[in-house]
Amino acid sequence: MAERSTAAVDVAATSGGKSLAAEADQATADGVANNRERDTDSDEAQESAGTEVSGKTPPPELHSGHKLAGRYRLEECVTRLDGFSSWRAVDEKLRRAVGVHVLPSQHTRARSVLAAARSSALLGDPRFVQVLDAVEDDDLVYVVHEWLPDATELTALLAAGPLEVYDAYQMVSQVASAMAAAHREGLAHLRLNPNAVLRTSTGQWRIRGLAVNAALRGISSDTPQRTDTEAIGALLYATLTQRWPYENDAHGLSGLPKDLGLIPPDQVRAGVHRGLSELAMRALANDGATASRHESPCTTPEELVKAIGEMPRIRPPEPAFTTPPEYQRTTYQQGTYGRPAPHPGVTQAVPAPPPPLQSRTGKALKWGVSALLIAALGLGSWQLADALMDRGGKAGDQNRTQTTDSDDKSPKKPVSGKPIAISEARDFDPLGDQSEKPSEIGNVYDDSTATYWQTDYYLSSDFGRLKSGVGVILDLGKAQRVGKVTVTFVGDTTVELRSASADAASEPTSLDSYSKVAEGSGTTVVLKPDKTLKSRYLLVWLTDLPMQANGQWRGRLADIKVTS
Repeated sequence: MAERSTAAVDVAATSGGKSLAAEADQATADGVANNRERDTDSDEAQESAGTEVSGKTPPPELHSGHKLAGRYRLEECVTRLDGFSSWRAVDEKLRRAVGVHVLPSQHTRARSVLAAARSSALLGDPRFVQVLDAVEDDDLVYVVHEWLPDATELTALLAAGPLEVYDAYQMVSQVASAMAAAHREGLAHLRLNPNAVLRTSTGQWRIRGLAVNAALRGISSDTPQRTDTEAIGALLYATLTQRWPYENDAHGLSGLPKDLGLIPPDQVRAGVHRGLSELAMRALANDGATASRHESPCTTPEELVKAIGEMPRIRPPEPAFTTPPEYQRTTYQQGTYGRPAPHPGVTQAVPAPPPPLQSRTGKALKWGVSALLIAALGLGSWQLADALMDRGGKAGDQNRTQTTDSDDKSPKKPVSGKPIAISEARDFDPLGDQSEKPSEIGNVYDDSTATYWQTDYYLSSDFGRLKSGVGVILDLGKAQRVGKVTVTFVGDTTVELRSASADAASEPTSLDSYSKVAEGSGTTVVLKPDKTLKSRYLLVWLTDLPMQANGQWRGRLADIKVTS
């Protein structure tokens, strides 16, 4: 986890004052190398209405090579606007790239920027670009944040066209759940746009500028949750159509035709997923626009997360496998290495292999092997006969010395449980981004402990306090009596066994639909219900994760066995 100074974890005394929210829809980027100053200035010009312009304090005289606190060396200015500037810099102490916002300490928004940065740093949610430092030093105030060199802005992704259905679904799921967590802590973004949403090389979506971007521009809103929810709807609309859902062009995207109003994405572009189209309209519902099926609009990120959870789940596309080229044997492998190649057109005779074991040594070897086999067979027959005779004598002695009571019934041996085949398994993350390594889920029931399904990395064993757990849903094909479930992990893990009701017609999609029937912890955990259990759908729910070698926490589930 990124190093954070003490200045970044002290809440400013003014943090409970002015609300950090936004009225404007369009925004600029800060903290990505390919965003040049002239680009951000042009975007800002579109949204000057609704922002507080100081116009009094000139930006600090900074240049490339300037050092802040003798540590942060400024490299490239990516934004210079309204009295503040944003830079790509280098943290010379930790030798890593960082982003830095700088403004004069006398700036009218300096206090609110410090308060917003320190509040954002306290959140510590890895789905957001982290604030690393927030400092007032003499005549400057600066905020240091993570720089993600492997991440790509949504603006750049949309320049190539609309996203695939699964990518759009992952984006809205992860962004909505992250913003719901932020609002639960009283933080709003208010400048959520394609420049503020990044996709990393691992496919995770990150949000930058939480609270800070709005504070830098003096933006506020009386309805911050509604503002952020509508912004998420605009992001989803753009990923589905490559159009901005308003009349004005923004973020490199064309707006909708004038006087047409807000029309659903599936009417803008053919082939748009119907469920995602309706979800975008529910988040964007305003000025009379409603979803095509007249569902209630989503006015908070929490409501949007719930609506996403109620949708039929969108699966990742099947990986495309290409046929490998035909294997070509080399002359060395064909046995011609070091010998001249035959002349074309000349047929060479293939020498016949010599008859096996025809030499004097071969004949002696055959006779020796035959003798050993005959001796082994004789010895085995003698031992078998001796064992049978000994067992018969013991049985006769017992018959002579013991009497039997015809009324005595000997106890029957308990019948061990029979294996129950797992028809299908699915990853289950209802409290997060709805997906947790789905491509690896087959490893939990492949009868091998060498492979495993694993969770994402988290900052603590309790999932970084982001959620209570993640798990795997087992489909047994039909409702069956379950005696026990044996789970094998890599590393000590705490786990619960949960069960859906026996009469469940389809797989439940909410955590509340599964009742806890057993729990345990360890590397091999036997989960045995206290009462008779009959169900088709079981949930193996991980609640506490082991630490990995890199100091972060991740669960690894190697094998699951279900018996009656």
